[in-house]
Amino acid sequence: MAGSNGKQKTARDMILSLGLIVVAAWVIYLFVPHDDHAPDIKRVDYRVELLTARRAASYPVAAPEGLSDRWKATSVRFQGADFDSWHLGFHAPDGEYVAVEQSTQKRSRFIDEASQGAQATKVTEKIDGRTWTRYTGGRYDALVLQDTDGSTTVVAGTASFDRLSEMAGALKMA
Repeated sequence: MAGSNGKQKTARDMILSLGLIVVAAWVIYLFVPHDDHAPDIKRVDYRVELLTARRAASYPVAAPEGLSDRWKATSVRFQGADFDSWHLGFHAPDGEYVAVEQSTQKRSRFIDEASQGAQATKVTEKIDGRTWTRYTGGRYDALVLQDTDGSTTVVAGTASFDRLSEMAGALKMA
């Protein structure tokens, strides 16, 4: 009988330990903050970088004018040593991402990088007097400006083509 009492004591100790672990996990869960809403996205001011890019780039640099305040600029970058690359990223009103990308890099390679692997379609659209070709697939969809000399302009992102077109229509080249 002495042997069975030891087994009961071991089983009871295991159950008590398990109960203590469950209580401790519940207390930790109770005191750890839970934030279920999306983080506030910080708006960046891109005016200085835009002026710098427009002075330094070998092509007319694109930036939107007239978009609502619900479009938040979230990233900006000009790299003169790297094919005069211009990047301007936005958080669209519907929560999706839209970027304006320009470069003097080889057109096919730049489009592939800017659109994250999207492929050209046969669909073109006229936006504000300019012809854009749709690219789909990959991580982003994109609009690529046709008939540009010396540089390539791409509007790409996770947003719908309506949002991409809205951005393309707002672009002013200077």
